[in-house]
Amino acid sequence: MKLYGGIDLHSNNSVLVLIDEQDKVVYEKRLDNKLERILNELKTYRKHVVGLAVESTYNWYWLVDGLMEAGYSLHLVNTAAVKQYDGLKYTDDRHDAKHLAHLLRLGILPQGYIYPKAQRAVRDLLRKRMQLVQQQTANVLSIGSLITRLTGHGLTCNHIKRMTDEGLSRMGIEGEWKLALNANLSVLQCLSDQIDTVEKVVLARVKPEPGFTSLLSVAGVGKILGMTIWLETGYIGRFKQVGNYASYCRCVGSQRLSNGKKKGQGNHKNGNKYLGWAYVEAANFGRRYYAPIDRFYQRKRARTNAIVATKACAHKLARASYYVLRDQVPFDIERAFST
Repeated sequence: MKLYGGIDLHSNNSVLVLIDEQDKVVYEKRLDNKLERILNELKTYRKHVVGLAVESTYNWYWLVDGLMEAGYSLHLVNTAAVKQYDGLKYTDDRHDAKHLAHLLRLGILPQGYIYPKAQRAVRDLLRKRMQLVQQQTANVLSIGSLITRLTGHGLTCNHIKRMTDEGLSRMGIEGEWKLALNANLSVLQCLSDQIDTVEKVVLARVKPEPGFTSLLSVAGVGKILGMTIWLETGYIGRFKQVGNYASYCRCVGSQRLSNGKKKGQGNHKNGNKYLGWAYVEAANFGRRYYAPIDRFYQRKRARTNAIVATKACAHKLARASYYVLRDQVPFDIERAFST
């Protein structure tokens, strides 16, 4: 007898359903999110379980890792691609778990990538760096806005980051305004220190590999952005074509067109937001320091707006990076931005 499992995972509990080859429910129960409890419930059926489908929710690490270490075949579900049966008038967690098991049995379960546990911690540390950088930018903008409001003069980001209490006094800023700015400056310094710490740890943890070395040849990609792209991409072979990778990087539109007219729109949030951010950052650096990228950007900018033009550059870099990673060849800027 072969059994197929579906697990509808929530924040504090999971619904586990096992079905046989005729879609008959053999076991179903709501369990607390305790690995020992779930493994104990599965123990009776272990030799018959062909695979387990687990929803790709925000908290899947502990469950997927634990079940894999226990010897089960795990399938991480791409929840955005799962379509429920439209004929159901009422559904609940039990129906959802059974539906996942049913799709697994039929071999049509949309699956996500189970990122290797060994590298996941470093990847998530880089994600934390991105969050800190965004908070740093928010504080820089807040400081710059207030100083402009008080003095009528704008400051560069580098000037703001070097600003001191004495510098504020020389600008004639005192009292409550000075206190407000010093609060932002204190947070800014703390964020800068933490970002530096994270970068040092990441640089020490990631071992240079041929694919990563090739990635550093891409215009606008330095060590930190390169590591972000390298770790977020994972195994490049999981993307069948360059278009799949560009879509995963959120570098393509989500509109559906027919005869030149918009007929709908897909989920623009599908894909990896961290890769999307990394390639936009690379595009901004690239057009600043590389003439071919800036020429391409200016041509696009003349026909559209700055955001779309930047995304077009990011799209080019993402497509080029796919071949750089897959074939481990150096980046060719003239070939990438020839049109």
